[in-house]
Amino acid sequence: MNTATKQITAAVLLLAVAATAYWFGTQSRTAVQSASNTESGRKVLYYRNPMGLADTSPVPKKDSMGMDYVAVYEGEEQSTSSINISVDKVQKLGVKSEATTLRELNSSLRVTGRIEIDERRTYTIAPKFEGWVERLHVNTTGQLVSKGQALFDVYSPELVSAQREQTLAAQGLVAMKDADEEAKRSMQRLADATATRLKNLDVSDAKLNGNRITYHAKESGIVLEKKAVQGMRFMPGEVLYQIADLSSVWVVAEVPEQDIGQLKLGSTAQIKVDAYPERTFDGKVDFIYPTMNSATRTLQVRMQVANPKTLLKPAMFANATISAAKGSKVLTVPTSAVIDSGTKQVVLVRLAEGRFEPRSVSLGGRSNDYVEVLSGVAEGEQVVTSANFLIDSESNLKAALSGMGETSTKAQATQKTVGHQAHGILEALNADGTVSITHDPIPALKWPSMTMDFALANPSLVANVKAGSPIDFEIVERGEGEWVITKLQAKHEGH
Repeated sequence: MNTATKQITAAVLLLAVAATAYWFGTQSRTAVQSASNTESGRKVLYYRNPMGLADTSPVPKKDSMGMDYVAVYEGEEQSTSSINISVDKVQKLGVKSEATTLRELNSSLRVTGRIEIDERRTYTIAPKFEGWVERLHVNTTGQLVSKGQALFDVYSPELVSAQREQTLAAQGLVAMKDADEEAKRSMQRLADATATRLKNLDVSDAKLNGNRITYHAKESGIVLEKKAVQGMRFMPGEVLYQIADLSSVWVVAEVPEQDIGQLKLGSTAQIKVDAYPERTFDGKVDFIYPTMNSATRTLQVRMQVANPKTLLKPAMFANATISAAKGSKVLTVPTSAVIDSGTKQVVLVRLAEGRFEPRSVSLGGRSNDYVEVLSGVAEGEQVVTSANFLIDSESNLKAALSGMGETSTKAQATQKTVGHQAHGILEALNADGTVSITHDPIPALKWPSMTMDFALANPSLVANVKAGSPIDFEIVERGEGEWVITKLQAKHEGH
């Protein structure tokens, strides 16, 4: 065999050996990975950064400091904003939940108002002629009068003259029944003229009693104002009585601007007044005023209330509860499920036994027990209705909330304000202001013992500490992968 043949044979053998070694190495790694993936019968989903950074890998790897990535098994993955509480603690807290459902939200709008006279049931007595009050039959303010009841007797030369003209015209018609047609038409025109005159004076149905005419009430009601005095002279149009029918009154209430959308004509209302705390009066919204009060940012709404026994008095204060049904079904949660921080509203969704997730929600209309949810939860999801504030206390809900809707990187920010205690040796003070420390394992962060460089929150922390000194220190994560020492103290001898 010549030299060239020997060299070619050797090269082929080397390639075969290398290929065989590569194949065995590959199979070994596959076997190891397969064994890792099926460890304890669980499937590895991915590997996460051991420092808690937002970095994952589908295969085992090491970070820049040589630390192995941590396996995450199936069933261990969860949202960065979820909350885990032991089943025993859930039972001790008495946690209860209820499913979100579609329902017709019958809300109630509570407003305050005042009793007012129904303007449509008020009238005045103001004669259209000049005269004198001869006698008063109704002589006190507040007196109840009935329709047709005599109010006062008046003497008016103008009225007496018109009444006598009407009487003479009527007698003339009778006397001229046998006269010619022209004479009858003339007398009829005279009679019609006197009747029109009395009608214009608004006493067409009044009866002359000697030289007096008695004025009667046109409607039943209460005398609100009486200016008539016996013997006084009055002029045409002068108001002598003001009478109001109080069998039905108004309740005029002020509605805040944010609640205007719940108002609807015809809505029923329940009225209560302090004078009769045991009584409830039924009313109905019959008018919504078209303009707002720019100073109070309220809108007036008027309710009609029956008042047959006149228990409700004008100027009384009243509390009204107006029904504000939406008519259609909307997604709702119990009002007790909502945690209101003032800037956002949150509900706790029960994902599994002992596992909860806070959700920011947008709310709509309310009833006494339920509130409409515009966004944040879906129909059928279980929301915590009791002990939700205790869950907040037990599991640092604020940290979970800060991660809602954020990326996995931002979710790590929930831990940046948490201080971690550590021990080690100060190796050196670096020129860039950082320090080099060899620290012991830090279980809270799952860090092994290693030498790392840290930034200082304040250079004065190492003012009296020499290189090589044992130290106790505290670190917090200020930024992604940026750890800062907030406390540092040299260990005293003998400690």
